[in-house]
Amino acid sequence: MFWRLKIYAIIETGGKQYKVTEGQTIDVERLDVADGGTVELDRVLLVADGEKVTVGNPVVEGARVKATAKESGKGDKVIVFKYKSKVRYRRRNGHRQLFTRLSIDSITAPGVAKPKPVKTEKPAKTTKPTIAKPVKAVKAAKETKPATATKTTIVRKTTRRKKKEETADGA
Repeated sequence: MFWRLKIYAIIETGGKQYKVTEGQTIDVERLDVADGGTVELDRVLLVADGEKVTVGNPVVEGARVKATAKESGKGDKVIVFKYKSKVRYRRRNGHRQLFTRLSIDSITAPGVAKPKPVKTEKPAKTTKPTIAKPVKAVKAAKETKPATATKTTIVRKTTRRKKKEETADGA
């Protein structure tokens, strides 16, 4: 019976390395992607397609792994227990790591040309005519406002209980 070796890749995300194949589901460190969104992982360290193996230095140029985010959540709780003997020192702490569950859609080996997107013509933008405002009328309106005298009040704290008020005139 003849069988073909699957294409696989070793990717790096979140400071960890994962060996992935198409159709596989993996849990990685939390990614900023909505559920159902697609992620393109470009940090591919190795790509193997049957007998052809490409190793990167440090990454394989042009290799991509496309994945879909299935869900995000928290992992199982890990108990961190610190203990020192003879000094009654005990600390108990729990931690749940955030993760994103990815489903690997495709692995693109280097040298494989991407299909070029078909460009569609955009309709011409219609611009609305702008009406220029007369500058002189605006300045004249500002100048006709009557000047009002303002009286400023300064509050000084003399003691905790009493506050003394003075005006700018000194009265």
